[in-house]
Amino acid sequence: MAEAGSDQSQETLDSDEWASSLDTACAHDLSGIDPSTFVGWFDTSRVYGLTAISAGSNIAKVDRTPRHARRDGLEDYSLIFQLSGRSAIDHEDRLLELNAGELILVDPTRPITLFNEPGIVRHMALHLPRGQLVSHLGFEPNGALHRGRTVASRLLTQFMIEAFGENAPSPELPEHLMQLVVYDLLAALFAPPASERGSAYTDKLFARICSVIKARFADTDLTPASVATECGISIRYLQKLFTARGTTCSHYISSVRLEHASRRLHRRSSLKTAEPLGEIAHACGFHDYAHFSRKFRERFGHPPSAYPPRVVL
Repeated sequence: MAEAGSDQSQETLDSDEWASSLDTACAHDLSGIDPSTFVGWFDTSRVYGLTAISAGSNIAKVDRTPRHARRDGLEDYSLIFQLSGRSAIDHEDRLLELNAGELILVDPTRPITLFNEPGIVRHMALHLPRGQLVSHLGFEPNGALHRGRTVASRLLTQFMIEAFGENAPSPELPEHLMQLVVYDLLAALFAPPASERGSAYTDKLFARICSVIKARFADTDLTPASVATECGISIRYLQKLFTARGTTCSHYISSVRLEHASRRLHRRSSLKTAEPLGEIAHACGFHDYAHFSRKFRERFGHPPSAYPPRVVL
């Protein structure tokens, strides 16, 4: 994969200039800045008619809160490319590690925290209009979508690097067709395979049911019956939709709760916080810790208190 050679020729900024440039593009709070040792650059451009950013710095942490989202009103999804260094993104209760060559799709209307390893870390970002992205993917992303090195991700990164900057070569196709190439690559990266999709109606209905469960999983009174009532269908039809997909509504509710608990425990371990396990259980929709612990052990093979599990050699 070609490197973004233009980074070396970009004008370096002092810490205040860098922070101001980022704040103009999208509002954030920054941590770990030492003005005396700061190194960084920040540039914006249009790539195939889409807003793009190229940036690098030795800043340790970038935090975007609901306050920032309300302030700048940014609605576009952001596709972040990790060009060099290592980072971790905390988004939608998931802590995802990014290595060079990987990318992640995030929703800037939700809180995002970016942690960078020491040293210079380089990113590119592409802002994607929400309606166009959803139209091409066939679904609205709920949470961060992460992809490692694949043919599609390498091609997309290559397109970004080559198209960025004033001296970029002219594309062989018109701009609107190049946009379609970008979206087709995104669909190849993130859209579920056709074998996993049912009819248009049942797929949309099932997606709505899953969204209801994901939005209400923390409610300890959430049951298949209450989900069916909220979606305006019978409990029998609800169960039929899940049976066709090889599971049950109760199992799906439990899975959503346990996956959420696992992500919170992963974040608790990674960030070394002291969040009580009982609070995590309750926040994930379990009535009591004993029930949560039993279900967690059944699912993951170890109790929550042993997270992350010890490796036995």
